[in-house]
Amino acid sequence: MPQSTGRKATAGCSGSEVSLPVVEGSRPVGGPLKRNNRMGRRRAIILVLVQLGIIAHVVIWVLSREYGWFDGRTITPIEPSESMEFSKYGVINAGLIFFVLALLSTLILGRWFCGWGCHVVMLQDFCLWIMRRFKVHPRPFRSRLLLWAPFVLAVYMFIWPIFYRFVIAPFTRPDLEWPGITTHLTTTDFWSTFPGVFVGIIFLGVCGFATVYVLGAKGFCTYGCPYGGFFAPVDKVAPMRIRVTDACEGCAHCTAVCTSNVRVHEEVKAWGMVTDPGCMKTMDCVANCPKEALYFGFGKPAIKRSSVQRAEPRPRKWDLSMTEEVVLAILCIILFWSWRGLYASIPMLMAIGIASVLTWMFWRGWRLLRDQNANLHRWRMKYQGRLRLPGYVFIIITFILLLMSLQALAIRSATWNGDRLLKRVDMPVRMALDPARPETTTAEVRDAKSALASYRFASRFDSGGIGFANDPNVLLASARLHLILGNPERALELQEQVRETTGAMQSVELVVLSVKTTLEPLEDVQRFEDQTLESHPEWLDFRVAALDRALLNGDQARAYELIQSGLEEQPGALSLLQRQAILLLQEGKIKESIKIMHRYLELAPGDALAWATLARTLVLDNRRTEGDDAIAKALSLAPTNRVVVMEAIGYYLETGRMSQARQLESRLNQSVQ
Repeated sequence: MPQSTGRKATAGCSGSEVSLPVVEGSRPVGGPLKRNNRMGRRRAIILVLVQLGIIAHVVIWVLSREYGWFDGRTITPIEPSESMEFSKYGVINAGLIFFVLALLSTLILGRWFCGWGCHVVMLQDFCLWIMRRFKVHPRPFRSRLLLWAPFVLAVYMFIWPIFYRFVIAPFTRPDLEWPGITTHLTTTDFWSTFPGVFVGIIFLGVCGFATVYVLGAKGFCTYGCPYGGFFAPVDKVAPMRIRVTDACEGCAHCTAVCTSNVRVHEEVKAWGMVTDPGCMKTMDCVANCPKEALYFGFGKPAIKRSSVQRAEPRPRKWDLSMTEEVVLAILCIILFWSWRGLYASIPMLMAIGIASVLTWMFWRGWRLLRDQNANLHRWRMKYQGRLRLPGYVFIIITFILLLMSLQALAIRSATWNGDRLLKRVDMPVRMALDPARPETTTAEVRDAKSALASYRFASRFDSGGIGFANDPNVLLASARLHLILGNPERALELQEQVRETTGAMQSVELVVLSVKTTLEPLEDVQRFEDQTLESHPEWLDFRVAALDRALLNGDQARAYELIQSGLEEQPGALSLLQRQAILLLQEGKIKESIKIMHRYLELAPGDALAWATLARTLVLDNRRTEGDDAIAKALSLAPTNRVVVMEAIGYYLETGRMSQARQLESRLNQSVQ
């Protein structure tokens, strides 16, 4: 942090030093900045406890899978990003509940969660603590436009999916229906939405040390965190915030110790409180005020600050001209798009961290070449127009990062082009494998080959591309194109490469099963199914695909075997119960089928078609009264569903009630007209 002296202390970043006045007689005068770390230690303890809670959550999940506790289930990740499941699919999970509670508490306490409950803030604080041990004091980077990055990301993650589904999709994708609101509070695959260990380590380096070193303390929170994009505006209406008494002498000690990059002394002088939404309520300013003039208390919110204005606020100092702001904002967007999802490994938050750091690096590289003098922390990179050794090192590093970014941009552009062409020729796997499918046109063949060429360019060097690794999604897309072009053997080879890269994935193995069913003998296909289910007995979709294949081949013994072993693994698997009931019904075991249907409907009481099927089955068992109740239930759940109404018409015809059948038929005809 900046050092306080008898005359001046700097609290800006290079290129825009800002004087911090020190009032005579206040402490410390003419000496180094003294820190009261009592509040910092308390916050560190709480952040460590949060981290231990996260670790305990993961450990319980691992042990539950190993020893069968809680049927191998645990609470879904308590992570705000999980709220995207609600925006996209209407799923309420633990992450959404946690995020909503955090936002509600922010309405009262302000942006406290970032400072006291976020594990990424703990990472940044730890990195800052290490840097200070080595006499490195990062200065905040101040940009107007880049400050909007968290809010833009927040809108993209949580608002855009809903807007797209209800406003745009009705015109562009009328078949995209809202699935309804469901609850998903537990999971057997806790880690499915998180990156691997290697990517996690890189994330720690980028969003910890790199962002703190070049952007300042909590630099990732300022320029990268999408959750802060919601916390910051909500903070404006919170009545609880940092406030000041008349004992304040404007010494700027509070600003010097603030790790949220807030100009505290200017804020309290102008408004009598801190109105900057970047304030994370760490309480460092309160704990370190020499006059004990600051406190966290109740009063008017920041949104009404004009009514309590005490003095004319000082203009904010920025490190960039407006032209630089626009150029760097565009550059940051391009870098974010280039790095996000690269090699199917870099998640969104890591991508914005990389983009923020690289944007700063390229800007500083440009300034290093342009300006006569340039420093970076304690390093003098250029003096009186002459580069020094640190300057040469910085330029070399920046040039390497520029080449890597151009490579990432080229790979992502080629992948995008391949995806665009694939959409023109894509078809379901079963259709691609069907010998009787329509013949592929010359234009479709050309598009498919062009897509393969783009994907090849995006692959790694030994595969004819420019990348350092293969993207599993690119391999899968290439395999799909080979299926369309009539080359299933090559498709299997590419899918094997995916397995070697990422391990077995259910979505991939489902396609492999379809291809093997076409190419290989029945015994080999069954052997593949058994080996896969032995390794992954929890893969319900794969089991159902194997089950449907057995039913299609008339192998009822194998079908029962797959159902039984699947229900032992997942007793409440609806798709297995559904098929078991149908299989029993086909064999004439009506009472057993009805029993399974009742069990299914206990777990899925809103399935109207299942109620209609139960009604027609009850009639076969001479249980007409129960059948009437079941068909009434089906019609009450889905009175306009064509399939359900048709089933009800069939039910009434079978029970000799022509008038009810005609009424439903008339209703059905009117709805069609």
